[in-house]
Formats: sequence, C-alpha cells, structure tokens
Amino acid sequence: MRCIFNRHIFFFVLLIAFLHPGGTKAQQPDKSIDTNYFSIVDAANYDSLLHTFYMQQYLKSAKRHQDRRATQAYADFDNIPDSVFIKRLQDMHMVVPMTYNSEVRAYIKLYVRIMSRRLNAMLSLTEYYFPFFEETLDRYGVPEELKYLTIVESALNPQATSRAGAAGLWQFMYSTGKDYDLEISSLVDERRDPFKSTVAAAKFLHKLHEMYGDWQLAMAAYNCGPGNVNKAIARSGGKNNFWQIYSYLPRETRGYIPAYIGATYVMNYYHEHGLTAGKYEIPLRTDTLHLHGDVHFAIVEKLTGITVEQLRQLNPQYRADIVPASTRTYAICLPSNKTSVFINNEDSIYKASHDTITKNTVINVSQGNVVYHKVKKGDTFNSIAKKYGVSVGNLRSWNGKGKKSTLKVGTKLKIYLPAAAETTDKTSTVDSTASVADSVKNDKTMAATDSSATANKKAETKTETKKTTEKKETKATDKKETKKASKPKTETVYHTVRKGENLSSIAKKYNTTVAQIKKLNNMKKDMIQVGQKLKVK
Repeated sequence: MRCIFNRHIFFFVLLIAFLHPGGTKAQQPDKSIDTNYFSIVDAANYDSLLHTFYMQQYLKSAKRHQDRRATQAYADFDNIPDSVFIKRLQDMHMVVPMTYNSEVRAYIKLYVRIMSRRLNAMLSLTEYYFPFFEETLDRYGVPEELKYLTIVESALNPQATSRAGAAGLWQFMYSTGKDYDLEISSLVDERRDPFKSTVAAAKFLHKLHEMYGDWQLAMAAYNCGPGNVNKAIARSGGKNNFWQIYSYLPRETRGYIPAYIGATYVMNYYHEHGLTAGKYEIPLRTDTLHLHGDVHFAIVEKLTGITVEQLRQLNPQYRADIVPASTRTYAICLPSNKTSVFINNEDSIYKASHDTITKNTVINVSQGNVVYHKVKKGDTFNSIAKKYGVSVGNLRSWNGKGKKSTLKVGTKLKIYLPAAAETTDKTSTVDSTASVADSVKNDKTMAATDSSATANKKAETKTETKKTTEKKETKATDKKETKKASKPKTETVYHTVRKGENLSSIAKKYNTTVAQIKKLNNMKKDMIQVGQKLKVK
C-alpha cells in the first residue's frame, strides 16, 4: 500500500511540474530574477519605516499576529516543494489569480527576506491603513486584496517618492494624480494623502478593469500605463492574459505581478517561514478636523503639544508644514487625545499661524510678486530659471514638476520673484517658535505701508543708530553677550546621513530645500551615502 501511495505522489508531483514549467526550475535560485528585484522593491522605503512616528507610539499589539507561530526556518526555503506554494496560494481564495511559477517563487523568497527585519513595522502599518483601504476598494468594486499593491508600490510609506517622480502610498505620477482630482501644488500634494489617494487608486483600478476585464492586466496597466499594455497586447497577436503578453511588457512591469503575488503570500503565510510577530505597537488613534483658516505646524506644536514630526507623519500631504485652509476647506489629522486641546485653541492657532505666514514669509509662496511664464518653443527649465533669476529646483517645485518632467509649449508656469525666495532662505534658518515671537515684535515695521508708518520707520532707524553708538561704549562683557545672541543666525548646521534617508527627507527635517542642500555641498546629483556629512544650513 505504501509503495502504491508513494507512486501516486510521485506522478502527482510530475503532473504539477508539467503544468507549471517554472516549478522545477524554481528549486534552484534564478539569478536573472532575484538580482533585478530592486526595480520593483525600493529597500529605502522599507528601512525608513523603522524610524517613523508610527513605530514609536502607543497602544497594545494585535494579538492575532503574535499567536501565529513559526513552523519552518528560513534556511529551509529552498527545500520547500512547489506543490506547497501552489496549495497555499489556492487556499487564499482571491479574486485576482494567484499564479505560481519560478518568478513568483523568487519574489516570495525576496519578501520573506525583507520581512525578516521589518515584519513588526509592516504589520503595525497594515493595522492602521488596511481597514480604510478595504472599505474604499470595496466601495468602488475593486477586490480588497489589491490593498497589498501598496506594499509593492511604497512599502506603506506615504512619503515614498520614486526616481520617476511617483509619490505616496499608491505611487501616483503627477499627470495621473491630476486626472483623478488630486491637488498637487507647492503647498499640498494629495498624492501623499492616505485617504484621497486611496479613493483615486480605487477609481483608477476600477476603470482599468473595465478596459481589460482582467485584474492582472489592470494592475499591469496601473504600473506602466494602458498604452504600454495595449502595445504588448498588439505585439502578442491580441492575447489578453498577463502571462501571454509577459515578454512584450516593460521590464519593471514583468516583475510587478510576481512581486504583488509574493507580497500577498508573505503577508498571509509569514509564520510558515520562520517569521514571528513580536510585540509591536498599533499606530496612534486619530481624529480628523475640517479647518477654517491657515494652520502652521509649528504653531500647533506650541499651543497643543503635538510635535511637528507627529503632524508631518499624520498629514504627509502638506509639503511645507502649512495647511492653507484660508482659501478652501482642508482637513487635518490629529491624535484623538489632543483633538479637544486643538479645538479649545483653534482661534488662537489660526491667528498666530496667519501672522507667522504673512509677516515672516515662512515659505517662499507666502509673499512676493508672482509672475506667470508661458512656455515657448525652445524653452527649457534652465533657460526659464535663468531668465527670472530663480533655481531650477524651485521652478519645478512651484509647478509640481518632477525631475523627468518635460515642458509643453503653451503651458503657464508660476514663478515667485527672487526677493521672496531670498527672504525665505533667511527666515527658514530661524527656529519656527522664535519666528512666532518675532512676528509679534515686528508687526508694525513689516506691515507698514502708509506715510505715518514710514515716519515711524525713520524714527526707529534713528533709535537703532543711537543704540548702536551706545553699544560701542559698553563693557566687553556686553559685547560678548550681543555676539552670543546673534550667533545662531550664522551657525553652520551639519547632518550625518542615516540609513533610509534621502535629500528630500533631510530637507524637510531642517525646514530647507533640496536645492539649498545641494548648493551648500556643491552637489550635482541627488545621490547620498550612509555616514556622509552634509551641510544643511
């Protein structure tokens, strides 16, 4: 009986190998697959998760993850037969076909390796994001398992930005974001808004499925665009299956579906590969408030105790630490235990924020003359920036243009004249809380425009001259104190690059710009290395 039973198993395995030609090949690591995975998976997005606010906050762990015990060591991965993976993928009962082949196996192995160090972080973020992902996808008729696309796209990092300029959890390009009503400006980038970008992604995926009638093709089009998928279908002779047009797709897209299946598998079967979920913390409970005036994060921190870093993590769509709610209604996400504190101080927050923004020019779009340039034939970002005396980086930022964006004849570009930008550079080096105090002290001198104000200015100038003369006659100790008080304005600040950081995240941390950091360090490219010392101010 045992002999007959073993013979049946032998023929069953042969049958699987025949039906899945990649199966037997998958037993040996396929270097042509495994070495190209970084075209899909950006390790920096995963590493940066370990340093986020979410990973350092509050509440108890989700017990259901901790109870799943490891059943097999990672070292045994290569000894697992293909039939095991096939069975597990089938048992998930997904609407999207969980195809298995050597490419999928390679990505499963990749994600097992990735999750060995980041599992707790990823599971914590799924507890935070997945509930509203599922609700939104279901609302638009999209299978809820497509929530796992965000693991491939951004590693659940709302601040993730690709080399091509795609941004946010769902990695929207500028033009696609605009097509789905996501605001992208100097102050707001709703591609990074977890809620609005999820709605846009659900609408886009639903539309793509209507075009192709197949979820794998819809996902492929989400990655490389419908145009590339249509060309692949045409070149394949009209085939309408992802694996049948596989060789005609762009290289990155060929790995996209296998990466998705690999990520989906590991998030459901991590415990089968020697991975255990330790005690991790679910992100902070939050509430959302609609605002009726401009809000500056530094003011919120001062009046409520919610740190600027917390506000940035909970509201990644606001690019300059400002919510411009005086022009239209915007929402702000806050920790639940601080909501009442914010409401009690709401009027004070609006007033102080308005004063800070308008009087101190905290960001380069708050004051100054705005001009518009209509792109002509032969214009480039460099020629336009040179014409108006601004940096190429600022010109792109003001108009939401990525590094690879091109100019179209007839497009109108918004430009802030250098005077405003120069004021920004000076004020941005001052501590934000000090700027609030300065805005009160300097209110009259900065707002004065009529003749009486001019007279006051002259009087103040005389007073300042008199004070300067008196200072020359004071003791040496007074000179030292005066020198010491003014030192912070000219003090050079350095930053040592840590794992997972990029120029954008460093610039945001120090309230400066990527262009300014590159200028201070004579950098031509955006590439930085761990341990590198950068001058940031």
